[in-house]
Amino acid sequence: MASQSVSSPVSQLVHSNATPPPYSLRNGLFLVDFVGLHCKPKKTRRKLGASSPLARGVPQFVAKRASSSSVKAVLDLQRADDSGLEPKVADLKDIISERGACGVGFIANLDNIASHQIVEDALTALGCMEHRGGCGADNDSGDGSGVMTSIPWDLFNNWANSQGIATFDKLHTGVGMVFLPQDDELVKEAKKVIVNLFRQEGLEVLGWRPVPVNMSVVGYYAKETIPNMQQVFVKVVKEENVDDIERELYICRKLIEKAAQSESWGNELYFCSLSNQTIVYKGMLRSEVLGLFYTDLQSDLYKSPFAIYHRRYSTNTSPRWPLAQPMRFLGHNGEINTIQGNLNWMQSRETSLKSPVWRGRENEIRPFGNPKASDSANLDSAAELLIRSGRSPDEALMILVPEAYKNHPTLMIKYPEVVDFYDYYKGQMETWDGPALLLFSDGKTVGATLDRNGLRPARYWRTADNVVYVASEVGVVPMDESQVIMKGRLGPGMMITVDLTSGQVYENTEVKKRVALSNTYGKWVAENLRSLKPEKFLSATVLDNEAILRRQQAFGYSSEDVQMVIESMAAQGKEPTFCMGDDIPLAAISQKSHMLYDYFKQRFAQVTNPAIDPLREGLVMSLEVNIGKRGNILEVGPENASQVILSSPVLNEGELESLLKDPQLKPQVLPTFFDIRKGVEGSIERTLNRLCEAADEAVRNGSHLLVLSDRSDELEPTRPAIPILLAVGAVHQHLIQNGLRMSASIVADTAQCFSTHHFACLIGYGASAVCPYLALETCRQWRLSNKTVNLMRNGKMPTVTIEQAQKNFGKAVKSGLLKILSKMGISLLSSYCGAQIFEIYGLGKEVVDYAFRGSVSSIGGLTFDELARETLSFWVKAFSEDTAKRLENFGFIQFRPGGEYHGNNPEMSKLLHKAVRQKSESAFSVYQQHLANRPVNVLRDLLEFKSDRAPIPVGKVEPAASIVQRFCTGGMSLGAISRETHEAIAIAMNRIGGKSNSGEGGEDPIRWKPLTDVVDGYSPTLPHLKGLQNGDTATSAIKQVASGRFGVTPTFLANADQLEIKIAQGAKPGEGGQLPGKKVSAYIARLRNSKPGVPLISPPPHHDIYSIEDLAQLIFDLHQVNPKAKVSVKLVAQAGIGTVASGVAKANADIIQISGHDGGTGASPISSIKHAGGPWELGITETHQILIENGLRERVILRVDGGLKSGVDVMMAAAMGADEYGFGSVAMIATGCVMARICHTNNCPVGVASQREELRARFPGVPGDLVNFFFYVAEEVRGILAQLGYEKLDDLIGRTDLLRPRDISLVKTQHLDLSYITSSVGLPKWSSTEIRNQDVHSNGPVLDDVLLADPEISDAIENEKVVNKSISIYNVDRAVCGRIAGAVAKKYGDTGFAGQLNVTFNGSAGQSFGCFLTPGMNIRLVGEANDYVGKGMAGGELVVTPVENTGFCPEDATIVGNTCLYGATGGQVFIRGKAGERFAVRNSLAQAVVEGTGDHCCEYMTGGCVVVLGKVGRNVAAGMTGGLGYILDDDDTLIPKVNKEIVKIQRVTAPVGQMQLKNLIEAHVEKTGSSKGATILKEWDKYLPLFWQLVPPSEEDTPEASIDYDKTAAGEVTFAVRLE
Repeated sequence: MASQSVSSPVSQLVHSNATPPPYSLRNGLFLVDFVGLHCKPKKTRRKLGASSPLARGVPQFVAKRASSSSVKAVLDLQRADDSGLEPKVADLKDIISERGACGVGFIANLDNIASHQIVEDALTALGCMEHRGGCGADNDSGDGSGVMTSIPWDLFNNWANSQGIATFDKLHTGVGMVFLPQDDELVKEAKKVIVNLFRQEGLEVLGWRPVPVNMSVVGYYAKETIPNMQQVFVKVVKEENVDDIERELYICRKLIEKAAQSESWGNELYFCSLSNQTIVYKGMLRSEVLGLFYTDLQSDLYKSPFAIYHRRYSTNTSPRWPLAQPMRFLGHNGEINTIQGNLNWMQSRETSLKSPVWRGRENEIRPFGNPKASDSANLDSAAELLIRSGRSPDEALMILVPEAYKNHPTLMIKYPEVVDFYDYYKGQMETWDGPALLLFSDGKTVGATLDRNGLRPARYWRTADNVVYVASEVGVVPMDESQVIMKGRLGPGMMITVDLTSGQVYENTEVKKRVALSNTYGKWVAENLRSLKPEKFLSATVLDNEAILRRQQAFGYSSEDVQMVIESMAAQGKEPTFCMGDDIPLAAISQKSHMLYDYFKQRFAQVTNPAIDPLREGLVMSLEVNIGKRGNILEVGPENASQVILSSPVLNEGELESLLKDPQLKPQVLPTFFDIRKGVEGSIERTLNRLCEAADEAVRNGSHLLVLSDRSDELEPTRPAIPILLAVGAVHQHLIQNGLRMSASIVADTAQCFSTHHFACLIGYGASAVCPYLALETCRQWRLSNKTVNLMRNGKMPTVTIEQAQKNFGKAVKSGLLKILSKMGISLLSSYCGAQIFEIYGLGKEVVDYAFRGSVSSIGGLTFDELARETLSFWVKAFSEDTAKRLENFGFIQFRPGGEYHGNNPEMSKLLHKAVRQKSESAFSVYQQHLANRPVNVLRDLLEFKSDRAPIPVGKVEPAASIVQRFCTGGMSLGAISRETHEAIAIAMNRIGGKSNSGEGGEDPIRWKPLTDVVDGYSPTLPHLKGLQNGDTATSAIKQVASGRFGVTPTFLANADQLEIKIAQGAKPGEGGQLPGKKVSAYIARLRNSKPGVPLISPPPHHDIYSIEDLAQLIFDLHQVNPKAKVSVKLVAQAGIGTVASGVAKANADIIQISGHDGGTGASPISSIKHAGGPWELGITETHQILIENGLRERVILRVDGGLKSGVDVMMAAAMGADEYGFGSVAMIATGCVMARICHTNNCPVGVASQREELRARFPGVPGDLVNFFFYVAEEVRGILAQLGYEKLDDLIGRTDLLRPRDISLVKTQHLDLSYITSSVGLPKWSSTEIRNQDVHSNGPVLDDVLLADPEISDAIENEKVVNKSISIYNVDRAVCGRIAGAVAKKYGDTGFAGQLNVTFNGSAGQSFGCFLTPGMNIRLVGEANDYVGKGMAGGELVVTPVENTGFCPEDATIVGNTCLYGATGGQVFIRGKAGERFAVRNSLAQAVVEGTGDHCCEYMTGGCVVVLGKVGRNVAAGMTGGLGYILDDDDTLIPKVNKEIVKIQRVTAPVGQMQLKNLIEAHVEKTGSSKGATILKEWDKYLPLFWQLVPPSEEDTPEASIDYDKTAAGEVTFAVRLE
């Protein structure tokens, strides 16, 4: 491998000393490079030249250890169906097994001159992206890389001449790059089919060319599935126009794909490209060997005027050759979250798509989607269809991936026609939503576009000889900086295109304006699109109280639903919060009746794509829906716009009425009752069949709106209502199968819908809108009741009118819906509609296939008849004589005697307290007995152990002391729980050698030293604790890094044994956390670098974890700052988690933690606690097995948590594959929690979860209680091991064959199937102990090691001296300075270092440059940097400035990437140039000066100061609760861009503020030589009035912000400190 890499493109960059090599780029190139990817870090060799210890070359990449295992990657890419068969529905199982993220880029010559140099440069850039790629378990099979270029005719003609074939006629020849079967006989058959089809179409095959390849560079896994690669040349005689030739080739390819399906080799045939314009070379290869594998790419005859290149990171480790990219049109870096809906809608469109260009052959080019392929492949085929039907590539992408155009300050004012274009298409094509950076070309245009959220980085720059680059990493192609004349970046939703024929480059608005003006969209929209006007809410109840009660009973309402959910939404206008976790049984195993919605769990974004932040970044989200017929998207015309727009999917009675009166919609109402007079058997199914036929008929007769309704004047005992979700799903699926779905919208008029989860389910399975008539009636009844009236009169409750109450309910539902969409990273309700973003627990195959096709239901469950019985059990309550006069309380949320069983109940906590406090074994066995006798509560209760061995004496089993070391406690933040609880748990875990978890929010350094001053169990160091011993330490072994980044400082990181990245939390996956203001005491605020009393919100994890490659970067950062700490990644169980975990293992994590949906929480919305996430039993099984299949299981420790209470739970988790076991709620119970379930109120009666001093004084726990508990659990584990005949836990881990289903009868169904959990794919090669004891994964050799090895630097750190150094840096050098900072912080803490390390870097820095800097580090970068500059820095100084004599104007240039200064807690940053999106997000104390930023500047800031001497993007200061911002606004455009929710905006009038601003600008000019800064200082009086100051409430009284600040002594002190 080492010898190969010398001849790789990278070797051109190698040079032996620190002077950068001279580079010049050829004329007229346009190089765009989008990267988004990481690999398991290769071992990187630094060549150290003799001239100085720091001289070095660009790293060579050398393969790491290979661990082999067999992976069968099959090319399963054609969809098996002929037009005659019933269409396949997109299946979630197929979708979640393929996830990808990637790096893409292109180069294009503006004069359209072809050269070989362009291809070489593309390969060089690919080589510089290897650290962003994914590798298989053999570390040699890349996940895929490739290039798309124009067709190299010289190369092919040269070959043709040698074969005696006539020179090709460029205008009339198509070239196909084909993957054929491996077997020679099959190749002959496949070729025969291909040739025959071309012949039928009147095309002549001119010849087949075997593609020359070098097999020696292919990885082990890739070799197993390598196809036979050939190029086919065909002559198209009958067409003259390029578009018609391309169309003819497209039809041929579709016909060949169809014909191949019936053949045995059908899934081994794949066309990478078949075109007269472009060709794609790609494969399952690491990027640096692509050019070595395809020898064509090395030939000087291979010339092209442009090249798109791509590097793939698939989270799944069995990538397939055809899924490498570029695809036929696109290179895609990102993830389409709505893919299941997009595929279903594309399939529904198949019958209605018509265009004259196809000359009646539309049938032959179906299908347009393939659920077995990746999301990128499907987006590619949708784009291909639009482009081949005559759209331009830029128009096609504007339709498929539109920007967030609503309320956009610039678009609305300057480009209204673009808004009209988007409005016109909004109702025709649902957005393909998700983070995406797309590169596209049809051979004539090359372009790039970014998704509406800008969640992938993209930078561009242009040189004097007319070369333009676009890159998400700068520095991938070395260049002479003095030649650069412009630098910029693509922002959210922006597009850039190059027209190769005219040599023009079009920037964002020019592209869009051109497309939008091609038709009179504005006129069509104005004349045909109708808005539904809002109607007033009813002002009195329609029914009397008894009738309301009967309906609530019949439709399954409980008193909790009415009081805790509906009434609290009506009163407050927001979703109710609750605490602890969801500890009741899943609906299918419960003994109580549940509504159908309870069988569905919401899916959420995790690692492969980010959740969105609906609170602070809601500007990209919308709940608008269009209702009516969706026309033929291939044709444009006014009739397509004939639809009705709803501003949200929540309708009141009046709005539903006006829809029913709309003559153009021809609405049809379909009642949804089933008849049980002939018995329950088959009754629901018969009714559903009739309902679907009625819907079918209505649509065929011209109805464009179906209203499914369970409203009736009188309830009849024998005609119960079908669960509305079942009805909606069934009609939706039926219409899709019959090609009618595009002609009509579905609206539900129902009593069975009152919570946000219910709305989400209905919309996710096809409803466009819902009228929740009984919930609205309940709101009115509540407002009119005497109780409410009295409470309002006495001022016990804010007064709301009856209309306001209903409006509040609607408002709560809408914000809840936004939150549910955002968890999955979806911005638009119109894309969520029909996207089925759910998984099902407990419904059988017949039900799922009928109404919810394509959703995963891995444990089977209820049949139609069992469902009918459950529905009936609610219905009969309305008719029985002795019906209660009040609604029943089922006890689903709060525990109550006689209600639903709760795992954490008062009896259990009493028994546990008794056992651990008295240290009594007999009391513990009573506790065990209680657990053993409980009703079935979790899936593992349905399993038991069986053994193949005779029992052994307990004495032979490994000791409890070694078992307890596998135990951990949950990540509970100090803030959510009290200091006493937090420290008691940590001390107990340290005593037994287990691990406690800091949770979010930092840690007090006083806890890091062992106690030596304990007398009688008390220590003056921690005076609030009792039961201490000398030698105790209160440190948490696992320190958490969460999205809020509270308290994360270099010292915190350097003092950890393990670092946990919290991606999701069991109680609310996909959401951020919040700490109510009243829990933020002065102590908590100090640890978190925030303000006391100000609520703290953690955003969902997206700021630096947009994707798998960003997660890999964060893991790299943490390994960099603390190379001794293992890094764990916390995930929550859901279908597809195995795929995600494979990606995390490849991203170099040491530990993966799987949490169940039943984990606890301090405060969380009820619907999140109840309806998101899956059981850990399924999560751990899937993760363990997929990691084994992919040869990755040995790389990571698996840890599981969620509702573990006993040794039995530990054993079950072990048998399913877990190495370590986490205890959360039960550990709190053992230290004294009494399950009052009021954590979110700060009123915990025993001081466990409160910050109030007087309550904390009541805290009963001592560390010893918890120690006792864990030893009892370990002893229980030993007992079970002995019974089974095993000596150690190692022998049992992963042994699912020792589990068998218990013989137990459930109330609701006998059809649960647990074979998924009990199946086995084999065991890891290493024992669990070997996996746990392996070394921390390394980042490989890094630049910091080179610096630390320098004697002057190490001496300066050791002896606090001053040292000056300079060194070159390249984009492959990531997280530079992080390791040095870690070394300083470990020795001196965050502020103790008195030396100075002055280091200057020259070149393009990789990601996370200057992360975690400590005071005393003064870092200067001359050049440019990528994302995450200054992440988490705690002090020191960071200066970024361009090289001398640039050809561009520095203040207009983007010089650093996105998300800079994330979570910084100190230091100063000076940047000469602009930054990307989310600058200074969550900055706590750093001061920064920058010359322009992208969107979301100063987001979530809690302290510090940011000065912007130039333009900013949208949504400035969202969530900013502390610190100050100063922004120069010289053209009056700032005001509409500021998020005014929290901050107020004022001129800089306070003298202290003016001083602060001026001092920072002076420092900026001195350090960077900024000409912009110098101008401002020179004309200070002119510029000062143009600055705005952003002031959050917590800063209003400071001297910087307040002009009449009282000049007291205190003021002067503050003043002095602030100027330091």
